[in-house]
Amino acid sequence: MNGFVERSPGSNDARPAIALAVEDPGSVEVIRLIEQLDSYLAGLYPPECNHLLPIESLRQPNVVFLVARVDGRAVGCGAFVKHAAGYAELKRMFVSPDSRGLGLGRQILERLEALVESHGLKVIRLETGVSQFPAIGLYQHFGYQVRGPFGDYLEDPLSIFMEKTLAAR
Repeated sequence: MNGFVERSPGSNDARPAIALAVEDPGSVEVIRLIEQLDSYLAGLYPPECNHLLPIESLRQPNVVFLVARVDGRAVGCGAFVKHAAGYAELKRMFVSPDSRGLGLGRQILERLEALVESHGLKVIRLETGVSQFPAIGLYQHFGYQVRGPFGDYLEDPLSIFMEKTLAAR
């Protein structure tokens, strides 16, 4: 695993141990997390408006899949796809409802951006749904700007397309 554990200093710290690591999305625990995400999205949008990557596609060499664990339990995920056109596309960003409020979405996004950079890419694009207000707010907070459809996406009134160019370090 390629990850880290974040815990504030002090032996009496009651905060949960948070670990982020690149993992295989095909593990049983992660599959259950992805099924939870699929169910959530199915409740928000019609099937033709859900642009989900199946597990098999998440296991391809051009995909980096990140898992967030709280006290060892998989509770969040995110991935990016390296496109031949020279950009990364964020996919499968999710934090289970019982683990929201811990800043996991922010941590997953920060780690994915660092991983995108480590793969030599500077542009990140994404598609999200218009009803996912916390996700949209997170992306805007991190400097993502609304843009038009990209890749194989078509204009869709239930989709928002966003992009960010990573700053040179």
